[in-house]
Amino acid sequence: MRHDLIIFDNDGVLVDSEPLSNAILAGYLTELGYPTTYEDSLRDYMGGALHRVHDTILERTGRRLPEDFDATFHARVFAAFERDLTAVPGVADVLGGLVAAGVPYCVASSSGHERIRTGHRRTGLDPWFAPGTVFSAEDVGRGKPAPDLFLHAAERMGVAPERCAVVEDSPLGVRAARAAGMAVYAFTAMSDPGELPGADGYFDDMARLPALIL
Repeated sequence: MRHDLIIFDNDGVLVDSEPLSNAILAGYLTELGYPTTYEDSLRDYMGGALHRVHDTILERTGRRLPEDFDATFHARVFAAFERDLTAVPGVADVLGGLVAAGVPYCVASSSGHERIRTGHRRTGLDPWFAPGTVFSAEDVGRGKPAPDLFLHAAERMGVAPERCAVVEDSPLGVRAARAAGMAVYAFTAMSDPGELPGADGYFDDMARLPALIL
């Protein structure tokens, strides 16, 4: 096998949540007096943990977001998930192919565990992820672009970093995978390949992924 473990990002790779969550984030920040477009949100926050939003706003304005920011944002995102969230087209076929080939896989996401599981339940992906195969930035001290989350996932799955491949769709995630010493394949359905430098391969359709990782 080319790789002993495939580590999937979640948002934008397994579930088509980036358009929903970034539209909500941009609207909420604008509502709070921090004008943010959808494109701004994608550029500054896509692929990052929520603390990145707090840190960026504080750095740029000297002001802190409200204490209930996370709870309000998550409530709005979860409501949108229940209405509109879908799986990324073709990803269930990819997971089925990995099972058939006997290649282990897991999730390492900047999102919290509740959001990951909510998305998987809503899209029908839940059965593909056994207990102990879902990892969140909540589990480590630093989120992407630090390598901590990917290294944590590899350690828990019992695979050396150099034998892992990461599937990512954000610049922060690609940087984190490279910092972890892992191969990384960039999903470009929402991004230009030029925005994701350093990947080992690029694909814009899940049907093309197996040829890259197997």
